[in-house]
Amino acid sequence: MRTTLYALAAIAMTLPLFGENPAKAEAESPQFLNRRGTEHFFAGRIAESLKDWDRVVKMVPQQAPHHWQRGIALYYAGRFREGVAQFEIHQTVNGTDVENAVWHFICAVKAEGGSIKKAQKAMYPYAGDRRIPLKEVHALFKGDGSPKEVLAAATKNPADKISQRNHLCYAHLYLGLYHEALGDSEKTAHHMRKAAIDYKMDHYMGKVAQIHYGRLQKDSKEKRSD
Repeated sequence: MRTTLYALAAIAMTLPLFGENPAKAEAESPQFLNRRGTEHFFAGRIAESLKDWDRVVKMVPQQAPHHWQRGIALYYAGRFREGVAQFEIHQTVNGTDVENAVWHFICAVKAEGGSIKKAQKAMYPYAGDRRIPLKEVHALFKGDGSPKEVLAAATKNPADKISQRNHLCYAHLYLGLYHEALGDSEKTAHHMRKAAIDYKMDHYMGKVAQIHYGRLQKDSKEKRSD
């Protein structure tokens, strides 16, 4: 995902009002809440991250369309219909991003009354996102591609090891999400492990893969202990 919360950067420069407690003002500011929400999310505290981010979009409603991070958290919180809505409004400000189309898709599948067929029919069209291997990822979710094609695109340039690692992180993250949408837990875990460990990256979506895999491991341990 590629956009940032532009208005929050401007808000961060706003001084507290005369006579206002600066520390209290900072703790209640949207930029503080957004930052703390991110810290909660990366620590796997999804509910806490959403408490902060829900407040942010209420305080700065004009920035709600840009907050794709909140949409991802809504997916993990099981608030799928709200996730659909978040990615719908994000589409209005970032209409070429394949990742937005995919997260909208998986929320739509999981939402009440959702299905793969319905989500494919409603999927946002490919609009030229040139990041590797997202063209192939889009085709996969749309029903016109295959996991093999996604991996082939990700490994097209083996000489550039750093770029290929990043491409494979993305490939396996979205293959994991694809199989999760299909209900195949074994393949979901296989690909998420590769995205989170074998091809670990520490950018935002790399950390999403790590969070996802951690949740899968936790769920697996809980099932074994029952």
